[in-house]
Amino acid sequence: MAKTYIIPEQNIQELIKPIGYCIASNRITVDGAQVGFMYREAPEDEDDSGWRFVAGDETQEYLDDTLNFMMFDVNYIANIDRAIIPYLHLKKGTELERVQGTDTFVLY
Repeated sequence: MAKTYIIPEQNIQELIKPIGYCIASNRITVDGAQVGFMYREAPEDEDDSGWRFVAGDETQEYLDDTLNFMMFDVNYIANIDRAIIPYLHLKKGTELERVQGTDTFVLY
């Protein structure tokens, strides 16, 4: 079954300069949940930003199913949740958690 993403491609605005792709949970990209946890790992290739985004309410079973994740341009995730933008310059190894009810993230 094809997934319907929360923001159609034609409605995407350029909010950030291209930094590569990321991996994001369907909870964010399909269901429209806010990013609850974001981390940056070593990139898998030269086009990978290293950023990974999850809502934070996914079960372990959900996280273990690779079909619940997809690669996206980081700008797409920024269009869903602009609160991530101030943190995208942080280096690999960074782990951030959203302060509940705010647009602020703190080091995890």
